[in-house]
Amino acid sequence: MRPTLRQIDCFQAIVETGNFTRAAERMRTSQANLSHTIRDLEAVLNARLFDRTTRRVELTEAGKVFAEGALIGLMEIDRAAESVRDINELKRGNVRVAAPPFLAATIFPKMLQEAATLHPKLAITVEDLPTDLIVERLLQGRSDIGIGTFPTGELAFESVSGIQDRLMVFCAPNHILASSDAIRWDALAGHEIITLTRESNIRLLAEIGFEQAGLSLRPKYEVHQIQTALSLAEHGAGLAILPTYAIADLRGRKIVSRPLVEPSIAREVRLIISRDRAPSAATLAVRSLLRKTLRATVPEWTE
Repeated sequence: MRPTLRQIDCFQAIVETGNFTRAAERMRTSQANLSHTIRDLEAVLNARLFDRTTRRVELTEAGKVFAEGALIGLMEIDRAAESVRDINELKRGNVRVAAPPFLAATIFPKMLQEAATLHPKLAITVEDLPTDLIVERLLQGRSDIGIGTFPTGELAFESVSGIQDRLMVFCAPNHILASSDAIRWDALAGHEIITLTRESNIRLLAEIGFEQAGLSLRPKYEVHQIQTALSLAEHGAGLAILPTYAIADLRGRKIVSRPLVEPSIAREVRLIISRDRAPSAATLAVRSLLRKTLRATVPEWTE
């Protein structure tokens, strides 16, 4: 048998007060119950722990040996319990977040600023990675939260919706289509088109839009980064077909954005965590902040 934490707590109270009566008061029990607990502890250890006189209580040699080990161990347990409480109360903790480069650049700074105000003791690590690497890192336990557009039905993750993201046209204010409230896909015929490369899922969605409108997609410019497409559109190089969240990087650019309709092509930006590991309180708090920041940064479009 092993001593219980209750027995060790009672033992500590007697050692620190030097008196069974005061120790019983500290432990909020009767002196008789305290004495019974100590007798049980002595039975487990097969040793007498205290010499008791009418005036004081002193440790025996066995009691001193037990105190040297057990009370240090109790202090370690108390420290461990305090650390766990700190994590649950967001006084400490580390959260690793991964997102595609463009979303990371537009969402992370605002989220980190708010996190520093609300939860200054949390350590947040941010990584800008392609979607496939985000999934890989979460599966390996190297990231706690992933943001992006992920395949539906992925059983390895628990996900929550961030925003509904739809394809839009971004162009210079003086473009002939800039005055429209919304732009039909078939209205893109005959215009210079800027798209992302075929490595991007956004390009695939653009191809679907052109196909459903009965048009062939022959882009004038194909680029890897959203920022490059926005710069080309701003300087009149053509119409950039990009997701709604590209609006987050306009910041004073001379660009207008218009939703593409008939058809309206949308996808969902989601926040995912692994189902294999219980999320910490810090992970859930950071995910909530990310979702809030995402929704505040990217507008909701309605038909």
